Amino acid sequence: MGLSFDLTPEQEAVRSTCREFADQVVAPAAAENDRLQRFPYQIVAQMGELGLFGLPYPEAMGGAGGDFVSYLLALEEISRADAAVGITLEAGVSLGIAPIYSFGTEEQKARWLPDLCAGRALWAFGLTEPEAGSDAGGTRTRALAEGDSFVIDGGKCFITNAGTEISRGVTITALTSRPGDPPRISAIMVERGTPGYALAEPYRKLGWHASDTRELTFNACRVPRSNLLGREGGGFAQFLAVLEAGRVAIAALSVGVAQACLDASLAHSQQRRQFGRPLSRFQATQLKLADMATRIEMARTMVWRAGAEIDRGRSAGRLAAMAKLAASETATWCANQAVQIHGGSGFIEDLPVARYYRDVKINEIGEGTSEVQRLVIASHLLGLGGSVARLLRAEAGQGGEV
Repeated sequence: MGLSFDLTPEQEAVRSTCREFADQVVAPAAAENDRLQRFPYQIVAQMGELGLFGLPYPEAMGGAGGDFVSYLLALEEISRADAAVGITLEAGVSLGIAPIYSFGTEEQKARWLPDLCAGRALWAFGLTEPEAGSDAGGTRTRALAEGDSFVIDGGKCFITNAGTEISRGVTITALTSRPGDPPRISAIMVERGTPGYALAEPYRKLGWHASDTRELTFNACRVPRSNLLGREGGGFAQFLAVLEAGRVAIAALSVGVAQACLDASLAHSQQRRQFGRPLSRFQATQLKLADMATRIEMARTMVWRAGAEIDRGRSAGRLAAMAKLAASETATWCANQAVQIHGGSGFIEDLPVARYYRDVKINEIGEGTSEVQRLVIASHLLGLGGSVARLLRAEAGQGGEV
């Protein structure tokens, strides 16, 4: 039986619906939301009504019952219009809902998933710390057991969707082992409003101006032990599993921005005239356009293949890393070419390519840098089981495992 890259009728319907929504609702508001650094509450609510936040989750949990590839198609189309809205959706689905759905108790799922899948509420994902970025196992935040509670002290940085008016909490990694004992990292849910849980002001970012990103701190923050997500000590493995699918989602977001760069460049090259003819008639422009289209198609194919593996219930670690690496670097390259094709006007904020250029770089950093993706790929090639932690610690001369 041969390979097929045809979408199902259901997937085509999701793609068409999201493309129409992106063109009619998301794109017209993108420039002003970016300029004002304004979180798009109305757009988020409309995405919830469309079922996008619950797209890959079962109807019994409040989701739409779609597959993962459909979710990737939605992300590409939304991000083509505005990457800041795309990352709000991605972080809400892949990072906020996924840990609760994958590892939560039935009580935890019943309490949170209906509102999260409907887009009425957002949940955040707190892994990164000042000294625990690529070294995700290097967390310093502690959650020590006291009776029927965990008392949390520490902080997280670069956290998305934690501080909006509809944000309800965050799942964090924290050391639940005592100082001096072997490290044991667990995943714990912290509701907004819990005493000792504080939100900093939003970061002033290079891009993604309409998304919410900020630092979180925990000072003697007491939560019930029932807020533990999954088994104690299993948090690190849980978050790595979540990031595997999240990387494919970031890759889809990247493809959306890259496609926006190509669309803008095609239109501009046919309208802009130099030396008496359109830019599109110059071979130098044609070569750029051809390379952009080719790289985008390759990245999109990798995204779909990785997504199909996830839909089959298979591990997609290697493919996820490859898709994330290829798509994010393709998007950055396409944004650079788009500005070049636009010339001086591409450097002016009046045109969207300047926003694409600012928005796209973070895709090579968030949810695993390009360097980490290369290490993941190398670890699979070398038969090390995708253990980036092992490679990083061996390189640093630390030895041992996380």
